[in-house]
Amino acid sequence: MAPDPFYVTTPIYYVNDIPHIGHSYTTIAADVLARYHRLAGRTVHFLTGTDEHGTKIERAAAANNETPIELADRVVKRSRSLWEHLEITHDDFIRTTQPRHERVVQDVFNRLHESGDLYLDQYEGWYCASCENFLADDELAEGNCPDCGKKAEWAAEETYYFRMSAYEDRLLEHLREHPEFVRPEARLNEIRSRVEAGLRDVSVTRTSITWGVPLPFDEKHVIYVWIDALLNYISALGYPDGDLFRAFWPADVHLIGKDIIWFHCVIWPCVLMALDVPLPKTVFAHGWWTHNGEKMSKSKGNFVDPVATTDAYGVDPYRYFLLRSMPFGQDGDFSESALVGRYNNDLGNDLGNLLYRTLTMIEKYNDGSVPEPVDLPAGSSCVDATTGLREVAAGVAAAGGFHSQMADIQFSRALESAWELVRRANQYVEETRPWDLARSDDRVGELSTVLYSLAEALRIISLYLWPFMPAKIDEMRRQLGLEPVDSKRVLLGAAAEWGGLEPGTRVCKGEPLFPKIEEVPE
Repeated sequence: MAPDPFYVTTPIYYVNDIPHIGHSYTTIAADVLARYHRLAGRTVHFLTGTDEHGTKIERAAAANNETPIELADRVVKRSRSLWEHLEITHDDFIRTTQPRHERVVQDVFNRLHESGDLYLDQYEGWYCASCENFLADDELAEGNCPDCGKKAEWAAEETYYFRMSAYEDRLLEHLREHPEFVRPEARLNEIRSRVEAGLRDVSVTRTSITWGVPLPFDEKHVIYVWIDALLNYISALGYPDGDLFRAFWPADVHLIGKDIIWFHCVIWPCVLMALDVPLPKTVFAHGWWTHNGEKMSKSKGNFVDPVATTDAYGVDPYRYFLLRSMPFGQDGDFSESALVGRYNNDLGNDLGNLLYRTLTMIEKYNDGSVPEPVDLPAGSSCVDATTGLREVAAGVAAAGGFHSQMADIQFSRALESAWELVRRANQYVEETRPWDLARSDDRVGELSTVLYSLAEALRIISLYLWPFMPAKIDEMRRQLGLEPVDSKRVLLGAAAEWGGLEPGTRVCKGEPLFPKIEEVPE
């Protein structure tokens, strides 16, 4: 068993299109969690990957005069490149076309067959090829798929069904006893209501396509792409007896978009129950992004391109904006003007300016060396301000602060907690007025304490913000005379308490961390 394991996953992304803002949002969120828990001393396993089988891929490849695996290889190359560009630190990248995955999928279906959880029957009903989803009559919206809006197709073929209805009561009991299983609460209520309305058995094989994992005991059939895809979370760990599976399952959190909640919060747990495998601790379904108030769609051509956006504004500001702009779980709107506003105000004016002013004063008043703080004399005007700064720093780490919000997977609130210290440090500069202290020889001790306190506040801030903006924060630490963050060392907890900065540390002021963007796009 890994010491204090933490297993976080993204959905595996379908290779029918290049990654966009939605993919990057989920993956950056997972990366921030992984980085945070590594800093806290946990043994982390972070999984992402690609979903490469199914009708849609078979058709798209044929339309492009290529084989399905050629299409998949091409998109996977772009995905890997994007994750590297966005500073994603995944421990594994699973592809559903890999033999290690296909072996587990076939093993699972053998087990389900042997346990009597599969049966052969005829399927007749509606099917959305775009979403790879079966639909009941009452789920159609004027003959169209309710999710993507495309026309549903009538399908009739022999299929194996999974007895999902047999697990309805167990799933409802689990939802009652473990409300943290589905988050946020609105999604839990949605799932509970749908399950209470009754579960149908689900078709889990197809005979109309060949691009999929063959059913091991009846090779006329290939396994339904969604069941195939869901099994990635355990196939990547070497289910049933791999060392990683023993170390990291059950998953601490599956991060997904709310459009795939049914598969992850109903079908997936029922399959795991049938296998007698523990359920994930939490499935967190985040919201959707619009662009300038409009739903993103291929027809409108208004998808946000992560590469173009980060080329214009930087990777770390993009990471920060996505997780700062809305409570995780709600819908949000992306606009370049909003990103620039966050960049200039939060990152430039608040954080970047605080760093630049602090280093400028340390260089000017103490020859570039962090001074030794002193016990402030009674009656000093700096006593209350310094005490207040330290109290805010302690409050960020206390119950209800940064760590509590990260445990609750509330990134925007965690960042707001960290920003309380950023804002308080800026206020501290105005309250203590170091430039006035520097004019009096008998106030050198007070000046030393103020400059040390500012540098120490920045050191602590850097530890909280590094999971969100690793490259910029490592540059910030370099200017403070500190080593880059090494996630193999435990830096949260006691290391983030006040007083960790060594007096005498040489600072090295560089260019402003976040130079102002003058033109705000309309």
